[in-house]
Amino acid sequence: MTPGYVSRSVAQEVRIRAENRCGYCLARQEYVPWPLEIEHIIPISKGGTDDESNLWLACRSCNLYKSNQVQARDPISGRRVRLFNPRDQVWRRHFRWSEDGVFIVGLTVCGRATVIALNLNNLVAITVRRNWITAGWHPPR
Repeated sequence: MTPGYVSRSVAQEVRIRAENRCGYCLARQEYVPWPLEIEHIIPISKGGTDDESNLWLACRSCNLYKSNQVQARDPISGRRVRLFNPRDQVWRRHFRWSEDGVFIVGLTVCGRATVIALNLNNLVAITVRRNWITAGWHPPR
């Protein structure tokens, strides 16, 4: 099998397990205008595989910012740490929503490093979240 190829059946299993939302910013498929992407948690270029255990869903923005990163620096401790793994880690342990529901706040070294590395609070994301809040779609429960 060609590296980077994910069968439809595996992609469907990942979508089901991820509940059709981005593992990083929690954007739901029905709220974004493009398909959520099958993302390699450990990129092929870093030795990752196409096994389902290495795959998750990501929105286009999170996937582009993540690129082939697997680690980033925590802005508080300065430590270089692994990025959040949405397949194996619990989102609410590493992140929370700001009081107004617009910003993703990192709670741990992993969470803070991931917020910075994936630019989870970029201007477009903030604008979209504000509109989702107005529509009553955000923050996720």
